Amino acid sequence: MKKRLTLSLNQELSKKLLKTKIDVLVVGVSEGRTLNSAAEKVDKATQGSIKKLIKRGEFESKVGQTAYIATNDGTSAERIFLIGCGKPMKGLSSEDLDKIAMSVTTCLTTKKSSTGIVSLPSMKHESKENTDETLLQKIGTAVESKAYTYDAKLNKKNKKINYLKKVSIVIDSRQSVAKLRKGLKTGQVIGQGMNVAKDLANLPGNVCTPSYLATSSRSAANKYQKLSCRVYGEKEMKKMGMDCLLSVGNGSAQESKLISMNYQGGKKGDKPYAIVGKGITFDTGGISLKPPPTMDEMKFDMCGAASVIATMQVVSELKLPINIVGVVASAENMPGSKATKPGDVVRTMSGKTVEILNTDAEGRLVLADALTYVERFEPRSVVDIATLTGAVIMALGYSTSGLMSNNDKLAEELLEAGRKASDRAWQLPLWDVYQKDLDSNFADIANIGGRAGTITAACFLSRFAEKYPWAHLDVAGTASYKGAAKGGSGRPVPLLSQYLIDKS
Repeated sequence: MKKRLTLSLNQELSKKLLKTKIDVLVVGVSEGRTLNSAAEKVDKATQGSIKKLIKRGEFESKVGQTAYIATNDGTSAERIFLIGCGKPMKGLSSEDLDKIAMSVTTCLTTKKSSTGIVSLPSMKHESKENTDETLLQKIGTAVESKAYTYDAKLNKKNKKINYLKKVSIVIDSRQSVAKLRKGLKTGQVIGQGMNVAKDLANLPGNVCTPSYLATSSRSAANKYQKLSCRVYGEKEMKKMGMDCLLSVGNGSAQESKLISMNYQGGKKGDKPYAIVGKGITFDTGGISLKPPPTMDEMKFDMCGAASVIATMQVVSELKLPINIVGVVASAENMPGSKATKPGDVVRTMSGKTVEILNTDAEGRLVLADALTYVERFEPRSVVDIATLTGAVIMALGYSTSGLMSNNDKLAEELLEAGRKASDRAWQLPLWDVYQKDLDSNFADIANIGGRAGTITAACFLSRFAEKYPWAHLDVAGTASYKGAAKGGSGRPVPLLSQYLIDKS
């Protein structure tokens, strides 16, 4: 994974806070009449600027609040920012830590700064799950992710420059330096994983084809001793009975691929955890053609696959002591003389037949065979990730992923991982009452049905995930940004990474 900046914990800098030559100094300030140690030093060096801001009511040290100090003659920093860290005796929530991490990131990346120091005061946390280590993990993820630039296909004059190169962090903490460093490193590695997913998502569909995803997966496996990769072509998938997956790519000149990545960090013979990603590298809708507006965004229909490929690199980098399988089902959905038609019936690897009523409901078709394929690994659990339905955006908007599962324990573990990683999901029901919407007169199951599109899509997938604890993440609203910020978001790499870290 590409390292975009140097991020380190350096407690010794607390003694040299004012003398170290840097572009930006970010100082955390506790709420209350008495300034914490670092803030007191900066206040004295800048002729009482912090106390003046507080007295004028311009800075109250509320959690996440920021302020800029114009007078910095008494320090070696070009710019000084203040960040509110709340009341020192009041426990900080996970949301509070998110606010602090985002404020730190914003201050560091303002005004083309290349070097920075972040000084944080002693903080109390609301629960045992929230620690200074947790905060540093969040900061590591946020700063590394913010440092992302896409320049793969841009001319030099149009390339966005990441100016930030080196950041050191000082924190007044009772936790061991080893734990703090571990949190910071974990966060940065997760941020790097998010950037891998963004890179894959942002590439145009004429570059990022199923074959490109396969090559990228092989390249990743070559970098890590415990990570291996096998790629199946169409002939091999045909022999395995994956007619459902193959039906999606019938109209495309691009060969469909099934990518299987295997990370062996645990004991030999230990059952693995599995993550499965939808990899539709471009989705025209097939014969059920999509309307032209925003069709360019259908290059993001492989974000589930991108998150799997990226997460497998995260776990390899962190050397987690468990076994993990990552599977990507990839195809390009195009109209053409050989394309699948509405009303066609195909057989899945499981033996079930599917009536394809809408060729634009293709993601569930490739995942059906992938979910059957993953049975061979006898997984402890399986999580599939897909930009599956527009309906999930209607239900949850662009901030929250949809979660459905056949196992309540697994669902809660994923929800908790999302809370920890600031990559939230919300559980929707997967009740039997919705299953009848997929009834077909001509096959075992239809590929669409009913008004609850997100839920019935998950119901479809559940038919192929009956032999293991399984959960489905619909990330159609969260895997990419719209409008002026258009591009991959890197989600749900943080959620998946945190879930696997928790399992290890």
